[in-house]
Amino acid sequence: MASRRLSYTQLLGLLSFILLLVTTTTKAVRVGVILHKPSAPTLPVFREAPAFRNGDQCGTREADRIHIAMTLDTNYLRGTMAAVLSLLQHSTCPENLSFHFLSLPHFENDLFTSIKSTFPYLNFKIYQFDPNLVRSKISKSIRQALDQPLNYARIYLADIIPSNVDRIIYLDSDLVVVDDIEKLWHVEMEGKVVAAPEYCHANFTHYFTRTFWSDPVLVKVLEGKRPCYFNTGVMVVDVNKWRKGMYTQKVEEWMTIQKQKRIYHLGSLPPFLLIFAGDIKAVNHRWNQHGLGGDNFEGRCRTLHPGPISLLHWSGKGKPWLRLDSRKPCIVDHLWAPYDLYRSSRHSLEE
Repeated sequence: MASRRLSYTQLLGLLSFILLLVTTTTKAVRVGVILHKPSAPTLPVFREAPAFRNGDQCGTREADRIHIAMTLDTNYLRGTMAAVLSLLQHSTCPENLSFHFLSLPHFENDLFTSIKSTFPYLNFKIYQFDPNLVRSKISKSIRQALDQPLNYARIYLADIIPSNVDRIIYLDSDLVVVDDIEKLWHVEMEGKVVAAPEYCHANFTHYFTRTFWSDPVLVKVLEGKRPCYFNTGVMVVDVNKWRKGMYTQKVEEWMTIQKQKRIYHLGSLPPFLLIFAGDIKAVNHRWNQHGLGGDNFEGRCRTLHPGPISLLHWSGKGKPWLRLDSRKPCIVDHLWAPYDLYRSSRHSLEE
């Protein structure tokens, strides 16, 4: 009997031990899940760009700086790197370029490392853009990529960059510059808040819904103007005038109306058109050869418009790096390829 009672005791002890072990392991797993932080996206790896130095005629004063703003989207980083390289390569005074990058929180360390390793001599700073500023204000558009919070960061640019910066060039990530950006920087603003290429042959009515055009109160915003389309992916902005005119709040007001009445379909562009169309400083069309990405639905190939070109812009659905990788590039995509710093497995084998 003693041996039977002993085996029961051992069995109970063993069961207790197993139960304790399972409970402890389960708690450990749960704790591990709770404390686990989401890892940053795997960023592409880029080759180091050559060093670009100023010419003898370049100034060294703060007033000689050219300020450029871009967003840092992990999905568009390859495009950003190509854009930066093109700007440096065609600039007479590349060391005078100051880059202001806007990124979402949590990724700035990885993005900083990526940019620094690719452009060791680049003068740049990364600013956090809080997506909560616009998340509740964004209305669904015709293409999901247009609904990302970073697509709206340009609205808050004047509030984010240093107060001593009074003029800035905003550029999208899907473009390359093939001319000296200093020429665009020195455009005479003539008292306007925004300077950009203007396209008055485009049908302006297509950018807004019937709800907008049938509302006598809303359409008053265009009274006394000759509104023309312009692309917000290439803009020179008088930041001081933007701040004084409280244009961030004005854009937000139109976004609020959009949430209530659905007056347009195209992301962050229409509010800019409602506020500035017909009241911008028109810049030569050579500074935005846009639409090379095709339309917003299928992204079909397009050809270049006639005339001189200073900037090539793959606005629209099709992006050159994606089409090149898929081995189904458009002819114009080969104009982007020389600025691609992406280090693919093919490049590694070639080296």
